[in-house]
Amino acid sequence: MPATSITLPKTTVGSFTGEAFAAHLAAQKHLPGWWLDRKRAAYEKFAALPLPKRTDESWRFSDIGALTLDGFKPGGEPHGGPAATDRITEPRSENPGLAWLAFADNVLAGRSTPPPELTRRGVIVTTLAEALVSHPELLKAHFMAQPQKLGSEKFASLHTAFIGDGAFIYVPQGVELDAPITVIHAAFRAGAAVFPHTLVIAEENSKVTVVDDFLSATDSAHFACGANDLYAAHGSQVTYLAAQNWSRPSLSFQFNSTIVRRDARVQSLNLHLGGRQARHESLSQLQAPGAFSQMLALTVAEQKQEFDQRTLQIHQAPNTKSDLLYKNALRDQSRTIFSGLIVVDSDAQKTDAYQSNRNLMLSDDAEANSLPGLEIQANDVRCTHGATSSRIDPEQEFYLESRGIRPAVVQELLTFGFFAEVLAKVENEGVRDWLHGLIRAKLQP
Repeated sequence: MPATSITLPKTTVGSFTGEAFAAHLAAQKHLPGWWLDRKRAAYEKFAALPLPKRTDESWRFSDIGALTLDGFKPGGEPHGGPAATDRITEPRSENPGLAWLAFADNVLAGRSTPPPELTRRGVIVTTLAEALVSHPELLKAHFMAQPQKLGSEKFASLHTAFIGDGAFIYVPQGVELDAPITVIHAAFRAGAAVFPHTLVIAEENSKVTVVDDFLSATDSAHFACGANDLYAAHGSQVTYLAAQNWSRPSLSFQFNSTIVRRDARVQSLNLHLGGRQARHESLSQLQAPGAFSQMLALTVAEQKQEFDQRTLQIHQAPNTKSDLLYKNALRDQSRTIFSGLIVVDSDAQKTDAYQSNRNLMLSDDAEANSLPGLEIQANDVRCTHGATSSRIDPEQEFYLESRGIRPAVVQELLTFGFFAEVLAKVENEGVRDWLHGLIRAKLQP
């Protein structure tokens, strides 16, 4: 049955009907047939899968009742006029990086290219739409190549079905980049659905840092359904830093898939700030000896925000290492959920895996749920996991307030002290200062 003939109740697909998908497909008819076939298959899967249910273990503690797609419509054209678009098309002056791309409502709105000497060496910073024509084999191999395993298969299928464009970053063998590449994904129109995507391919013994900046240019509600694919070949180093700052009434999903090969190192740090309900799923697969994956996250939750974090660390080869540290600061009546699993295959002897979720409770009404877990099939491993939730030390609070510091500032200072361990792991000073500024802006009353 053609995907465009599928019709389901509005509560299941919202505005993403067969007719909407047919219109999207028609706008992409100039692209390769295999890409369109993949989209058709993804839409059929999206339409066939039900929304999550309260009884689904992978959605335990989540507010299922708030998951509705009604009222959101796929973007397709930048909205807001030149003045609005200018807000996102210039990179931060203090840290412009080697190159940047900016997308507004799924459409490329601005860009810069790498220096000519890097282009001559084979560095590529372009869009997915352009890469479909010039580098189709790389896209076939790496775009959404890993199946979702953490509960959001329906929404990942929606992402593949409706994605319009995204970032494609390729670093060839032996090339090391000494400054970041920045990708800005912005939502403008009220009710816009955006599908940001960043694909990073680092070939053997290369080095790259990529910054993803997710933002709403207005205070309207948006639906963000994004993904990023990170591939680190033998001996490469990939640093991925992302800040999610969608508008407060927005609904957000983000899917990460990381492949780490022999002696490669991947560091990913995700900062969660925006949205009324935001779910982030991160899958890291260590596929060859010497692979190392460092998974970091910081969350500032307030009012009635819900941040749902699901992680999976899969060790598939011996002598691999993963290190996960997620820290959440919760105010008001906010909620966080962390569910993480370390899986060690039977052949993955000498695995060293660590997983920690730490929650700083800044309100008696906030709620933090933590579900760390292990699934070990090898007998010579070192795996630890844990979770803690605690309030600010009252003695520290009293000490600062007794010296005339306002309570709100005290909370900010102590929260940054709590976050310092993670922020210190960001080597690039400009990016670290940017993340620090975003956190401070949310913490201030």
